Amino acid sequence: MIYLWAFVVGGAICVLGQLMFDVVKLTPAHTMAALVVAGAIVDGIGWYEPMIDFAGAGVTVPITSFGNALVHGALTELQKDGWIGVITGIFKLTSAGISAAIIFSFLAALVVRPKG
Repeated sequence: MIYLWAFVVGGAICVLGQLMFDVVKLTPAHTMAALVVAGAIVDGIGWYEPMIDFAGAGVTVPITSFGNALVHGALTELQKDGWIGVITGIFKLTSAGISAAIIFSFLAALVVRPKG
């Protein structure tokens, strides 16, 4: 049953993003930013963890999970280290993904000639 809910919830997030493109006419950057902020807000009010328990990869794979990781890390470190933890905690959970994106983008630029 978890696979069904992961598919339904993850698909609903993707449909929301597609509607932002097609109906609202947002650019890809605006849509991505809106979904990251939505994930951050949902985690900030405490609803993201129950969604992960319910739908698993359906909510951990889409871009909303990045917003969740940013806020979750910041709030965890805030409780542990105080206000300085907000700054350090933001990157604690996301640094590996950000580093991988930078490294693989650089390697791709070496192989494929970028236009621009």
